[in-house]
Amino acid sequence: MINDLLTLTLIEAGKALYGEKIPENIIQIQKTRPEFEGDLTIVVFPLLRISKKNPAQTADELGKYFVTNLENVVTYNVIKGFLNLTISNNYWLNFFNISKNQTDFGKKEITREAPVVIEYSSPNTNKPLHLGHIRNNLLGWSVSEILKANGENVKKVNLVNDRGIHICKSMLAWQKWGNGVTPASASKKGDKLVGDFYVLFDKKYKEEIAALTASGMEKEKAEKEAPLLVEAKQMLKKWETGDKEVRKLWAEMNGWVYDGFDVTYKRLGVEFDKIYYESDTYLLGKALVEEGLEKGVLFKKEDGSVWCDLSSDGLDEKLLLRADGTSVYMTQDLGTAQLRYNDYHPRELIYVVGNEQNYHFEVLRLILKKLGRPWAENIVHLSYGMVELPHGKMKSREGTVVDADDLMDEMYNTAKQTTEALGKYNDFTPVEADKLYHMLSLGALKYFMLKVDPRKTMMFNPAESIDFNGNTGPFIQYTHARIRSLVRKGKELGNNWQSVQYKDIEMAPKEKSLIKLLYDYPSTLEQAAQNFSPAMIANYVYDLAKEFNQFYQEITILKEEDSEKRNFRLALSEFTGNTIRAAMKLLGIEVPERM
Repeated sequence: MINDLLTLTLIEAGKALYGEKIPENIIQIQKTRPEFEGDLTIVVFPLLRISKKNPAQTADELGKYFVTNLENVVTYNVIKGFLNLTISNNYWLNFFNISKNQTDFGKKEITREAPVVIEYSSPNTNKPLHLGHIRNNLLGWSVSEILKANGENVKKVNLVNDRGIHICKSMLAWQKWGNGVTPASASKKGDKLVGDFYVLFDKKYKEEIAALTASGMEKEKAEKEAPLLVEAKQMLKKWETGDKEVRKLWAEMNGWVYDGFDVTYKRLGVEFDKIYYESDTYLLGKALVEEGLEKGVLFKKEDGSVWCDLSSDGLDEKLLLRADGTSVYMTQDLGTAQLRYNDYHPRELIYVVGNEQNYHFEVLRLILKKLGRPWAENIVHLSYGMVELPHGKMKSREGTVVDADDLMDEMYNTAKQTTEALGKYNDFTPVEADKLYHMLSLGALKYFMLKVDPRKTMMFNPAESIDFNGNTGPFIQYTHARIRSLVRKGKELGNNWQSVQYKDIEMAPKEKSLIKLLYDYPSTLEQAAQNFSPAMIANYVYDLAKEFNQFYQEITILKEEDSEKRNFRLALSEFTGNTIRAAMKLLGIEVPERM
């Protein structure tokens, strides 16, 4: 990489010019700003304590050293404290010749045996997947693929929250008001049917609270003593003690939900290497709590509840078991973490969970450390921001969520209408058109979700996401289709560019800038992995598509009379298309061959 060559040469320059080694950690190399001549810029200010000279003198001396001692640097200029270097065309052409036909350009072989385990999705079996789950699933899946492309051995896992008071609420509502309805009899996906009963429970529960408060009871007491909630807690207790009837209903209703989840996961294009269930892990969590009591790490209060005192760590006391012996989320997370360690002995345990759970994961690490689990240091919370809508936050219990399936249907219809209005389909059969609409709708949805930095809260706008002219998935997909059309025409006209080595070509500025952007792909891939950020890939591929479209508008390709230049431009186009396809694949997005 040119940055490595520049770094080594700069260190040599420090010794030769100033008799002192320049520490690598103070070397800053960045892209030259568009308004200045050059390819790469060295920031001179950190080097002044070694040169003992002013910025202009230091930059000029270093520029001369580079031109004299590194053949890849052909000229330089100095702007204040910045040294702008121009890299030779031969360097860029050499990179192009080596990389243009690589099927795995930018990717690394898996070199680590210890895996990275990444958990995402983590749904509850009391409701269908919604808009928030979509961001979680897309983020987890994409980060996994980016890590794999960087040579990591990745295991994708899901933890299904299939037990607890929230599950019992749906079950109880079905018992009371379901009249034996099933997904088949209702002609409804199982996860949606169960979700309806969760909403119904909340409605009836609020009615009970209103009645109790109207009779003179304080609201806080009414919320705790409402008969429905008391019954739901009793049902949870029965579940934990293995009551056959409760367990049978639980298994049946969860089965409905899993069937519904599978349909949504398949449509969304995500999958897992292993699925864990809270019903299987909470007992191991309870065993860890018992271990903590024996070691004196945890303590029991008079009512029988078990806690961990984290006051010495700047936090508060954390409940691990309720007074009635039932577990909480933290209990099962302790068990799940231990089980995953036993299964994989991972290098890292990554949890893709919203930023409202930052405290939860801080506590999880601390408790595991106190229990003598040194691998707790390897737990990483990939904290992401919530997805907001113009009308406010979503609330599952009130039925105000944006259902994932409904959203994908809406995106499909929008993609169909937009594409047909623009005429961006040529003699497609109905089957081909349907495939294109699915591709564009999912591309729009996924790209819009992933182009935003994971840590930021985002506002989702379906109409904006489908625009063919903005920073959107369809714009990039259309660019790829344009490139594939160009490549097909080039072959039909008898051009052969793939086996040619290009030397001594005088590149136009747009050709060079496109090659420089392609050159950045491997380092962008590395940075995306280091930052767990699909947004870096998304914004890179948008810049690449935008740059290609400018190249396409300004440069003659198929009608170029010089055969070497024509083949070079076709090779450059194909390399760009292949890189767009590879980058979009890391985001889970397909790109069309034609539009």
